[in-house]
Amino acid sequence: MPKFLGMSFEGELAPSFDLHCLRRGDRPPDGWGLGAYPGGGLAASVLKEPAPPQGSVRSEIVRAWDRLESSLFLLHIRVALWGAVNEANTQPFTRSWGGRDWLIAHAGSLDERLELRAGSPFSPVGTTDTEALFCELLDRFSRKGWQSLADADPNELRSWFEELDGQGSMTVMLSDGVDLAVYADKDGNGSVFTWELVPPYQSVTLADDDLGVDLTRRGVKSRRGILVSSNPLVVSGVDERHVRPWTQLAPGHLLILRQGTVRAEAGPSATVFTSGPPPVPSPAPHAAVAEVRTFRVAHRTVYRYEKPVERSAHLLRLVPVHDHLQTLVSHELSVTLDGRPLVDGRQREYEDVFGNRARRLQLETPYSELAIEARSVVTPLDTDPLAFRPLRARSTIPLVWMPWQRQILQPFLLPPELPESELIELVDYAMSFVKRNDSDLLQTLLDMNASIHRDYEYRQGATTVLTTPFEVYANRRGVCQDFTNLFICMARLLGVPARYVCGYLYTGPKHENRAQAEASHAWAQVYLPEVGWKGFDPTNGVLTRTDHVRVAVGRNYVDATPTSGTIFVGGGPETLEVSVEVDTVEVDTVEVDTVEVSSDETLVP
Repeated sequence: MPKFLGMSFEGELAPSFDLHCLRRGDRPPDGWGLGAYPGGGLAASVLKEPAPPQGSVRSEIVRAWDRLESSLFLLHIRVALWGAVNEANTQPFTRSWGGRDWLIAHAGSLDERLELRAGSPFSPVGTTDTEALFCELLDRFSRKGWQSLADADPNELRSWFEELDGQGSMTVMLSDGVDLAVYADKDGNGSVFTWELVPPYQSVTLADDDLGVDLTRRGVKSRRGILVSSNPLVVSGVDERHVRPWTQLAPGHLLILRQGTVRAEAGPSATVFTSGPPPVPSPAPHAAVAEVRTFRVAHRTVYRYEKPVERSAHLLRLVPVHDHLQTLVSHELSVTLDGRPLVDGRQREYEDVFGNRARRLQLETPYSELAIEARSVVTPLDTDPLAFRPLRARSTIPLVWMPWQRQILQPFLLPPELPESELIELVDYAMSFVKRNDSDLLQTLLDMNASIHRDYEYRQGATTVLTTPFEVYANRRGVCQDFTNLFICMARLLGVPARYVCGYLYTGPKHENRAQAEASHAWAQVYLPEVGWKGFDPTNGVLTRTDHVRVAVGRNYVDATPTSGTIFVGGGPETLEVSVEVDTVEVDTVEVDTVEVSSDETLVP
């Protein structure tokens, strides 16, 4: 029988709990209780029952309680060792402190009941060792001035548990409505196992002889989560590729969970990390300044048709950006028809509404093969994208924009047109990152960026250009364009301006992501107040620095696509071949006035 079960989800879920231990013919436990924080609030709701009869009505209520939707759940099944079997002694216990309700569930037993400090503002209602322990912990929080688990130092909190652990077995869960702290007894008297729930999934149930939990009975939500249990439960309904084993928490270790992730971990020797989201993949916020390198980029696109095209129009965006964060050393672009250089055709170069250098080309010469080849030499200069931070006050979500700022940024604040139900689901998902990062703007964006890289599978051919951000979120797979669209959609739903960037990524001569370098790459830029546009690459979980070459930006892929066109006469079935090569090159001197753009009609700059 599990002594307790804790769950922390990325957003709210409404699982169904089935207490098998109350079935007819089984000996019922001495009590059970379930605590949660409905609606993502800080007020706890607790349903519990001492000495439950077989076929308990309350257990049927909790099984069918469809309005109990929360990101945190604590369930405890009692075997009485202290105190009478009554309501006051049935866990989980709740107390208010710091403007929130706290919950505790204890799977161990102390040798003696704690004597509380004289004058402590907290006193037990019942007679159990757990409630006295609860009051002692909250008393220590009040004396330190800590009003939440986020205020607490994980190492010191772990040391409190270890000290109290010396008086008996001390496997315990403690929640403040946002975080869930889990401590494993230092002597192994009471085990703690954790299990990670990773989408996508259609149905997920966990069970043993005494308890059943259906996470998807009331609808499937693509939620990540971490479950904590006194013993491993049997998991079913999850695709074998996504099944993770139960992992035992080492004795004497403390975990602090928030929104389905580990926010902090402390052990007897050292703390792994103590605050904020999980570590961000390299380059991390405090990584060394990146090396400035110059790249030679060759981008070749070939269209082939079964029947000759007699008349067509094309739009090309292939000139890399030239600004204070990227120097365009040289650029040339050639167009050939059936292997012959273009000698006629109307063309015009202009700056589009997004500031991209665009080329409009109209062809009236029949052709069966159109080849477009761009060659550029460019030097990215954004060596330290977070250098602004010491000069900036902390920005938090929601952001406030002046009316004229919002008017200019409006195209980058509108999410895609999706069904309202899908947008609401994506809002909940985006808000889970806000909640677990205390509304900090930059940390939220870094966490979203790193999480998409970690939780989503890069799989070519799994999506199309018509795949929506919600489909990417639900299926957790795609390519750079999909991950960028999801990141942009989430940022905009949070009121953060975001735009689509098309360009190139240098991955090295034999990098495992070489496939990403053999075509144009996509990432996002967000507009940070008093900072400007900063690049986030969710495909690789990094901030863009000197490996990313920017070419075009826009509201979405259509605004920034490298090549597009319309066939008016002729054509037929089409085949497309695209190749991109990005290599380093030595440049002795890089000056702004060295940019080369040909005006010859055979070269389309």
